[in-house]
This record gives sequence, structure tokens and C-alpha cells, in this order.
Amino acid sequence: MPRLIGPDFIGIQTRDLNAALAFYRDVVGLTPSAKAPPGAVVFETQPIPFAVRTPIQEFSETDELGMGVAIWFGCDDADALHAHLLERDVTIAHPPKDGPFGRYFAFVDPFGYTITAHTVTVSG
Repeated sequence: MPRLIGPDFIGIQTRDLNAALAFYRDVVGLTPSAKAPPGAVVFETQPIPFAVRTPIQEFSETDELGMGVAIWFGCDDADALHAHLLERDVTIAHPPKDGPFGRYFAFVDPFGYTITAHTVTVSG
């Protein structure tokens, strides 16, 4: 039987692509890829690419974006990233704490998506 293998790409929608690029590049620290389709910015994240794009389908300003979907990013130090985002007035959904996947916290991007960041050990 054909089956899904696992997540291969994550994209979220925003009406303001330039603001999304600025937030994820300048505040969060992601590196934009040189290659992206029109209406999107793809970031060089590993192991799964992450992108922001203009809406595929119109949504309301009052829609709760991402409700029911969990997006987790690995980071090198959850506590340090939390402090960095606090200094930049990013809304924190919950402060750092220890959980089943290590130290983590969640922040809200300027478009209403809640993003969780957790400390991962990068081998290499």
C-alpha cells in the first residue's frame, strides 16, 4: 500500500511577504534561500525546508492561523533564543521549560502563528 514517509516541507501563509521575510531573517535568524517560487520565501532550514508564502486561498484577519497545527524548530539554545526574542519584543506564548524533547518555549510570529523552539544537539 502506498504510504506517507514523513514531513518534507513546511510552509505558512502570510499577506505580507516582506514583513515575514524581515521577521524570520532579521529577528529569528533564518537564512533565505536563493531559490524560491514567485510569492514565497524559502529558508535554508535542516532537515526540512521552511517557507512563507502569499495565501493560496483567502483567509480572514480574525482566523486563528495554525490552530491545531504544531510547528517545532530545533535550535542550538532555547534559553538564549528566548532571551534574544524577548529583547526584540516578540510575544512569548510560554517561557522555556523542560519537556519530552528537551528544553523548549513558544513564541508568536507577527502573523499569529505559534512557533515552538527546542534545543537540539547537532551532530557533525
